[in-house]
Amino acid sequence: MAATLLARGGSAAARALTFGCLRQLHTVYQTVELPETHQMLCRTCRDFAEKELVPVAAQLDKEHRFPDEQVKKMGALGLLAMDVPEEYKGAGLDYLAYSIAVEEISRGCASTGVIMSVNNSLYLGPILKFGSEEQKHQWIAPFTSGDKIGCFALSEPGNGSDAGAASTVARLDGNEWVLNGTKAWITNAWDASAVVVFATTDKSQKHKGISAFLVPMPTAGLSLGKKEDKLGIRASSTANLIFEDCRIPKANLLGQQGMGFKIAMQTLDSGRIGIASQALGIAQGALDCAVDYAEKRLAFGSPISKLQAIQFKLADMALALESARLLTWRAAMLKDNGKPYTKEAAMAKLAASEAATAISHQAIQILGGMGYVTEMPAERHYRDARITEIYEGTSEIQRLVIAGQLLKEYRG
Repeated sequence: MAATLLARGGSAAARALTFGCLRQLHTVYQTVELPETHQMLCRTCRDFAEKELVPVAAQLDKEHRFPDEQVKKMGALGLLAMDVPEEYKGAGLDYLAYSIAVEEISRGCASTGVIMSVNNSLYLGPILKFGSEEQKHQWIAPFTSGDKIGCFALSEPGNGSDAGAASTVARLDGNEWVLNGTKAWITNAWDASAVVVFATTDKSQKHKGISAFLVPMPTAGLSLGKKEDKLGIRASSTANLIFEDCRIPKANLLGQQGMGFKIAMQTLDSGRIGIASQALGIAQGALDCAVDYAEKRLAFGSPISKLQAIQFKLADMALALESARLLTWRAAMLKDNGKPYTKEAAMAKLAASEAATAISHQAIQILGGMGYVTEMPAERHYRDARITEIYEGTSEIQRLVIAGQLLKEYRG
C-alpha cells in the first residue's frame, strides 16, 4: 500500500500547483528538509483533501453524514493503516508520515481526520503492538481498505478522565468472556465493524485488574446508544456502547489478562500524536481562510492585510501553528526511533489543540461578520477545534502528564 499511496505523488504535485496554498506547503515541508517520501506523501494527501474533502466538508458537517465514499478512497490510498506493515495489508510507513497525513486530511475535513486517526492509532495501534499473529491477521488486515473501520472503548459515563475506574466488567464463563457495562463518547461507534474494549476482570486489583478485548460489531449483547448531536466533528459518529451479557470467544482477549490499563495508556500516547495532527490541520485551515480573506477584503482603500492589527494577529497565529507542528513532529520521530515519547506526545497534543482553538478564534475575528456564517469555513473550524482540547485526555490531563514525566526525569 505504501507504493499505492506514494505513486500518486508526482502527478499530485503537478495538480497541486493550481492551489495557492502550495506556497505554504513548500515553506513548511521543504525548509525543514523532510525526506522526499514525506514530501510526496504530503502532496498526495493535500491534493486528495482539496479534491475530495474541501468541496463536501460543509455539507457533511451540516447533515452529520459519515464520509463513506471518501473513507473508502482513503483506504485505497493506504491512509487508514499507515504504520501497519505490508504483511497485514498496511502502508508500511512511519509515524511522522502518519502525522503529516492526518494534518492534511484534517485541513480538508476535521471529521474525516478523526475517523482516520481513530482507526490508525486507537483501533489498529494496540492490536499491532499487543495482538497475537492470528489476531493481527483477523483484526487488522480487513480494516485497512476502508471497507471496515474500528473504534476504541475506554471512557465511561462515570469515569471521565479517571480511566482506571472502569465499571464495565468481563467474567470468564467456560470458553467465553461475558461483558457488561456502558462505554461513552465512542468515536466511529455507528460505523465501526469492531471495537477494542477495556473491562475489569479483577476488581480487587483496581487498574491492574483491567483487561482489553476485541469485539466484533454488530454482535449479540452489544447495542448502540443514540448518535450524539455534537458542536463539531459532526460527520463522525459518537455514541455509547452498551454491553448486556455480551459473549465473545476466550481468544478475543488482547494481550494478557490484567494488561488493559497498560495497553490503554500506551495507546493514548500514540493517539495523542494523531489528535495533535488533527488540530494542526484545523489550525492550518483556519489560518489559510484568514489570510485569503485579509488579502481580498478591502477597507479604507486597501486590503485589510495591510493593517498592523491584522498582521499582528496573523503573526501570532502562524507562530502558534509552527511551534505546535514542530512539537508534534518531534513526538512522532521519537516514537519512530523507539525512544520514550509520553511527555512529548502530551506536549504536542496540548500545544496543537490550544493553538487550533486560538487560531480559529482569531480567524473569525479577522473575517468579522463573514466568520460567523456558514458561508465561510471559519465557523466550522472554530467548532471542530474545541474537541481537540477534550478527547484523548483533556488539556488538564496533558499538563499532569507533562509535569509527572518532568518530575520523574529530575528525580532520576
